[in-house]
Amino acid sequence: METAPTRLQQLLAFYEEDPSDPFTVYAIATEYRSAGQQEQAWQYYNELLTKHPSYVGTYYHAAKLLAEQGDVTQAEQVYRTGLQTARKAGQMHAASELQQALNQLLGLDYEDD
Repeated sequence: METAPTRLQQLLAFYEEDPSDPFTVYAIATEYRSAGQQEQAWQYYNELLTKHPSYVGTYYHAAKLLAEQGDVTQAEQVYRTGLQTARKAGQMHAASELQQALNQLLGLDYEDD
């Protein structure tokens, strides 16, 4: 009896078929992050940041991962780039979440904005 492929295996198969689909790349990064495999997650988040810079959903999670790994400087840069990208795209809810996360990273209270 064959076992069903895991969600990650399915996503990796989709990626092989179409490596240019940012949603698939994002989903793979998310799966790796959920599994605690931060290096693999970063590999796919970084691919999104370089090849699909307008994919707004990447910035929050990529920066959060960097912050968890102790790379506060790069996390701040990713949050700031994400803020600009979200605002340019008119995604104000995403921009608000990015701003809150950036403030938290920098140790600022929301009122200090």
